[in-house]
Amino acid sequence: MLPLLRSSRRSAYHALMTNALDRIAPIVIVGGGLVGSSLALALDRAGIECLLVEAAAPRPAGAQAETRNLALARATVNGLRTIGLWSFLAASAQPITRIRVSRAGAFGSVQLDAAEAGVDALGWTVPARVLGDVLEKALKAASHVHRMPEARLVGMGADPAGYALSLETSAGSRDVRAGLLVGADGTNSSVRAMLGIQAHVHDYRQSLIVGEVRCARQLGGGASERFTAAGPVALLPLPEFRAGLVLGVATEHVGQVMALDDRDFLAYAQARLGWQAGRLVASGARQAWPIRRVLSSALTAPRAVLVGNAAQTVHPVAAQGFNLGLRDALTLAELLVRSNDLGAAALLDAYASRRADDRVGVLRMTHALATLACGSGFSGLQSLALMAMDGLPLVRRRLLRHGMGWRGMPPRAVLEALP
Repeated sequence: MLPLLRSSRRSAYHALMTNALDRIAPIVIVGGGLVGSSLALALDRAGIECLLVEAAAPRPAGAQAETRNLALARATVNGLRTIGLWSFLAASAQPITRIRVSRAGAFGSVQLDAAEAGVDALGWTVPARVLGDVLEKALKAASHVHRMPEARLVGMGADPAGYALSLETSAGSRDVRAGLLVGADGTNSSVRAMLGIQAHVHDYRQSLIVGEVRCARQLGGGASERFTAAGPVALLPLPEFRAGLVLGVATEHVGQVMALDDRDFLAYAQARLGWQAGRLVASGARQAWPIRRVLSSALTAPRAVLVGNAAQTVHPVAAQGFNLGLRDALTLAELLVRSNDLGAAALLDAYASRRADDRVGVLRMTHALATLACGSGFSGLQSLALMAMDGLPLVRRRLLRHGMGWRGMPPRAVLEALP
């Protein structure tokens, strides 16, 4: 059993990690993406030592390859504030004060407004590259996070005390023992596979094109999501006249759409989006990814746990991926702070129980939106559904609460008192 390291033992452990990394780590997080890094920083803030195994080299500040813009739910921003990151992100964040949801070819729409919820914003848009830069700076300053960049998990062996991990790094092979193994290594998780946890895959036969556009008028905090038979399309507000574009395209057509010049791409996006947000006048770099739902059959194994996309990769409709993954990370951190045995079965059972309602709710919602709201042949029913949602106060309040990131048993780090 590997107990939680209290303050009297931290300096000795830091020397152990620095000089003999091959020996033991109470927590090993495999995966240094947004969720894995956030978990490491939450643990650092609580004074808990961990080893972060990262497939990539540390990210250079200002790297421009990433074109995504993240819609951070209000609960997510609360969580980032709790772990000390939001003050570095706020200057680059655009408040989302309104969200309009509609369906091409259907009457009716739903508009969710921050004023109705009694808050200043339902969420904020932040460029993914900015969040990546902030996480990298915070990791460099962390006292309790030990990093192993350019490292890949190639094997593991289990015993009652944890795992013996075999890693391939840029400096050669390394062996590390973990009292608790955390898989934060994404959709194609090696940790999940090596633990023998099955993953259920649903291919939506869509790809997501993401990038940035310039609009003829400012969005003024308004986000929009429109469902079409070809897939969802969304605009996320950014400062000035810019907006983040999210465009679902059938997989067989994505190559053709990506090959369009800027003028023709803007015309295509405008036809899909409609004119509710005004005219699109310029387009920046764009990227495309295939869309699949990947659902882990279990969240835990003896002395091991999955978080983020390793646990569940959801359809990006409604922008739930990182928001859900951060709630995974903060729930796990909250439970670890309270435990004297970081890999205890009771702790892992509590994690799975705490995450169940939130996870299932988001999975059901995103799958329904992707398959039903974007389906063809049901426009009459869809119109009635939109008008009903817009006209029923109880339904609207529930949509507002879920949209801001609160369902099930959220981690304490994301909570706030609402009007």
